[in-house]
Amino acid sequence: MVTAGRSNAATALAVALALLGSTAWAAAAPYQPKPAAGGAPSVPAGPLDIVMLGAKGDGKTDATQAVMKAWKNACGATGTQKIVIPPGNFLVGALELSGPCTSSIIIRLDGNLLGTGDLTAYKKNWIEVMRVDNFTINGHGTIDGQGPLVWEKNQCSKHYDCKILPNSLVLDYVNNATIRGITLKNAKFFHLNLFKCKTVLVENVEITAPGNSPNTDGIHMGDSEDVTIKATNIGVGDDCISIGPGTKHVKIHGSRCGPGHGISVGSLGRYKDEKDVEDIQVTNCTIKGATNGLRIKSYEDSKSALRATRFVYDDVKMDNVSYPIVIDQKYCPNNICAKAPGASKVVVADIVFKNIVGTSATPEAVTLNCVNNVPCQGLQLVNVNLKYTGTNNKTMAVCKNAVGTSVNVVKELACL
Repeated sequence: MVTAGRSNAATALAVALALLGSTAWAAAAPYQPKPAAGGAPSVPAGPLDIVMLGAKGDGKTDATQAVMKAWKNACGATGTQKIVIPPGNFLVGALELSGPCTSSIIIRLDGNLLGTGDLTAYKKNWIEVMRVDNFTINGHGTIDGQGPLVWEKNQCSKHYDCKILPNSLVLDYVNNATIRGITLKNAKFFHLNLFKCKTVLVENVEITAPGNSPNTDGIHMGDSEDVTIKATNIGVGDDCISIGPGTKHVKIHGSRCGPGHGISVGSLGRYKDEKDVEDIQVTNCTIKGATNGLRIKSYEDSKSALRATRFVYDDVKMDNVSYPIVIDQKYCPNNICAKAPGASKVVVADIVFKNIVGTSATPEAVTLNCVNNVPCQGLQLVNVNLKYTGTNNKTMAVCKNAVGTSVNVVKELACL
């Protein structure tokens, strides 16, 4: 995964859980957004159905202004307002859906939104929701970034500080959001990006792009808290889910990943002033045909002093995953690091891998590659049983500067 610089953090931060009984999490009061002003719904200034505002679902006519008018009408009303995108194919350019609003807004998506292939139509992202409380998008429709039209213009594999293409759906400073039932498809860059968000539910969502599509992360989040991902299927060309700096209280449950690069925390430490990542739970998930399974990655020459701590990975099934369990404190894509061994400032501690079973596509089923100046501490491998599917080698664990315990782990993986 590639991330943008800090100056463009809202676009794609950092290109790149608590133990179940954590008292720290239990003591933290959940975020309670203010209710939408005005109580009962008022009559909006104009229609909320984009077809009534002139949109044509023919896949050719630009519907951008119709969507923006519907947003303006809904945002300026009170109570709960529902924007309707009916069945049809609606071609749209950049949508800047800004608040604050005096209403709670639901976007009912039963049609398909198609992102234009004209990159001059975008300032940064495609659909960007900013500074809004109480926001929902649901339905049976699709947000189709039409990435195949522009993926050849992605130069991030050659230049790490590349110009990134527009992300599909971005939530910035959004509190109390729900994304349910929809499909995100073929993003030009990330499919869903959360920045500075609180209390977000992603449920029953399909996210799909070819396994070789560039930088098409499924869900990326940074500086966000109280994010829940449930019953969601993700198959993309980069991280299925990536958790960036400053993120805490994340629950990922009953979801599937693959193809892709797995469920990742990081990369951490690339920029100054990054914040800790705390309290991550990944439970009852399946990862299939991915290059990585459960991965934590940080720069060896990190610019920030931060902690990645209190993660629980429990009941995760691996199906032909190349590297099922990875902690890499020496992450260095494209050889951009300063090559300063032992200079890491990122602490990785109190990480539990429990009931992790299945198959590995490489012999190296467990990789704990930690640095000597801040070794990984408090690691637990509990009921871990991973088998290499090939015949030319044996299943193995590679562990350096990793401190912890192994309980009921097959002997070739019991490196703690």
